[in-house]
Amino acid sequence: MSFLLNKDKKSFLNKKKNKIHKIKIVSFYKYFYISKPELFRDFIHINFNKMNILGRVYISFEGINAQISVPLIFYHKMKLFICLLNPELNSLYMNLALSYSKIPFNKLYVRIKKQIVSDGVICNIFNNKNNGIYLNSIEVNNMIEDSSAILVDMRNYYEYEIGHFVNSINVIAKTFKQQMQDILSLLTKFKNKKILMYCTGGIRCEKSTSLLLNNNFKNVYHIRGGILKYLRDVHKFNLPNYFQGKLFVFDARMIENYPNNIISYCHQCNNLCDTYINCKNSSCHLLFIQCKHCRNSLDKYCSLACKYNFFE
Repeated sequence: MSFLLNKDKKSFLNKKKNKIHKIKIVSFYKYFYISKPELFRDFIHINFNKMNILGRVYISFEGINAQISVPLIFYHKMKLFICLLNPELNSLYMNLALSYSKIPFNKLYVRIKKQIVSDGVICNIFNNKNNGIYLNSIEVNNMIEDSSAILVDMRNYYEYEIGHFVNSINVIAKTFKQQMQDILSLLTKFKNKKILMYCTGGIRCEKSTSLLLNNNFKNVYHIRGGILKYLRDVHKFNLPNYFQGKLFVFDARMIENYPNNIISYCHQCNNLCDTYINCKNSSCHLLFIQCKHCRNSLDKYCSLACKYNFFE
């Protein structure tokens, strides 16, 4: 399907965004039926553009998924606009970023997708009425302290590598589609235990907890607002923090600079590091962790083979 996008040249966008000294980085999603996604998309694009909002918004028949940066002066206007779009959005929860180290986006994309998060399993329009029980941050800590409970990380392996909850299981896969294909067999032996699933903002867990419940799992939970909400509550209410490492995010920042320890290692020298870069070789473009020393010696390549462009 076609989609609208910001037609301003990148150089102009950079000048425009650099005038915005104060922004809020916001993410939100909602599963609900949208009968005319094209009209929904166009209306959002026109109004977001007027508010100088940048980022990504995905629209489908099953709902909306957005990661955006909003000028502070338009933040409350944006919230009101979204809440009035549809009665289903009246009580929408919006996650705010924990750190503002970089401008996260340089364009506005509002696209129509078949699904707002592609699962490869649930083919019909997703109904989230039968999903796991939401837990707040205090309840999450109580469950983590329960040795009989199982924690399951539904993010990609590279997200898990730099940060995750203690004693959690990562469903190792390159895509969410693959995770959804694997979790039933992986978790079958834990069918009678309490299972707490988590992801960055909660969107994946809506579908993964629903999949478990529809396959006769009984005690299935997930975090309201995901890791982002949990970390914000930990800081706000001085709670014990059971999330170790850093939080990966899908924008120019790549990592939320929330004060925490480093648990991952440089893929070259194995020293502690949590800095992700993409291999400089355009034919490779591997996303990997590289420390400053190796970044200088290898010039941002993942290997000597990529640096000198030869392969065995």
